[in-house]
Amino acid sequence: MSEAIVVLAAGVGSRFRGHERKLRADFRGRPILEWVLAATIDVPCDERIIVVGGTYVSDLVTDAFTVLENVDFETGMASSLKVARSHCEAQGHEAMTVGLADQPSVTTECWTNVVLSRGKPIAVATYNGQRRNPVRLARSVWFDLPNEGDLGARSLMAAHPEIVEEVACEGECFDIDTVEDLLKWS
Repeated sequence: MSEAIVVLAAGVGSRFRGHERKLRADFRGRPILEWVLAATIDVPCDERIIVVGGTYVSDLVTDAFTVLENVDFETGMASSLKVARSHCEAQGHEAMTVGLADQPSVTTECWTNVVLSRGKPIAVATYNGQRRNPVRLARSVWFDLPNEGDLGARSLMAAHPEIVEEVACEGECFDIDTVEDLLKWS
């Protein structure tokens, strides 16, 4: 089964009011984005993808990743998922496991466990019982994802809990959306 990992990194981080762009901000000694990308390197998959747009980050991305541009990034996460879905479909992938570029605490172990969870069409990481990222989406549900907005797969999981497998992960999954978040978690 052909699998892809997708890191969503498009957007301008408008709530982050620091001296630099959010994904470039120093988090425990290196840019936030580098933590996320590094966590996926040893995860079994056929392709690693990063969807970018709005902020230049390509210099932080190694050649282990396929870089896809989302020119419609301002319309929300759904547009980035559509870019990833189109590419994954063209490449013949059967599933894509999606995570966010501003969640540097997601471990390689968590990514791996979600990628390898194939019992149901959707597998979602949970932390202390709370659904978070990453989320594995089998090809059979790709076209059921929202076409607009920022909900990602949440609405699909809420509407069809019978197709969702929860994968317990250690630690915490936090977003760094603001400078205050960065200070809190650093």
